[in-house]
Amino acid sequence: MIMEFAPLFPIAYRLLQPTFPKCLWCGSGEHKTIALTFDDGPHPQYTPQVLAVLDRYQITASFFWLGACVNRSPDVAKAVSDRGHWIGLHGYDHRSFIRLSPVDLKASLEKTQTAIYSACDILPTKVRDVRPPNGLFTPQTLNLFSQWQYRPVMWSVVPEDWARPGVNKVVRRVIQQVKSGSLIVLHDGACGGQDVAATIQILIPQLLQQGYQFVTIETLWQQTQAIS
Repeated sequence: MIMEFAPLFPIAYRLLQPTFPKCLWCGSGEHKTIALTFDDGPHPQYTPQVLAVLDRYQITASFFWLGACVNRSPDVAKAVSDRGHWIGLHGYDHRSFIRLSPVDLKASLEKTQTAIYSACDILPTKVRDVRPPNGLFTPQTLNLFSQWQYRPVMWSVVPEDWARPGVNKVVRRVIQQVKSGSLIVLHDGACGGQDVAATIQILIPQLLQQGYQFVTIETLWQQTQAIS
């Protein structure tokens, strides 16, 4: 049986958010806006399923991509980009950033930017939001991001969908935790992607009914900068 860490993520968020204020953890609580984000794609099967649901509800989301997956599915990457979804970096191949040397980390991010430019014609300077794989980083990681002009993006709602606890459980975890400014992370890659379209098909209408507006990571950054 897989041990579930889902109950620990809200605690980790409350501890880490004030400790690392330069990361984007959430948006402003003053606006009833939330960001729906997807990690580990693009995937040739699961990402188009996600796009179909987002199209149905006219929702704009944010995707944090692995460069290797972009190179494997450039047509899927372009379909995401063409719809105006926000694109961020998740490293080239999901290796933990804290295990990479600064040289290898920089190469991982730049290779991913190059893959995105090749598939979507988005300039590397326009793709600078980074979410570390597994949410693991150190103060040195953040210093390197700052030095290289990347912006670290984390999360406030993590329903642990990659462990596949079941669609209804994932939906319930999100609904229980969501509030104004929430930054929700789901997965459209090899781990968790099997269920993601079914999950958001239930989740999105419920959140819309509660009056939430879906925005991109860029909008959340603008909200936090307005506060500071």
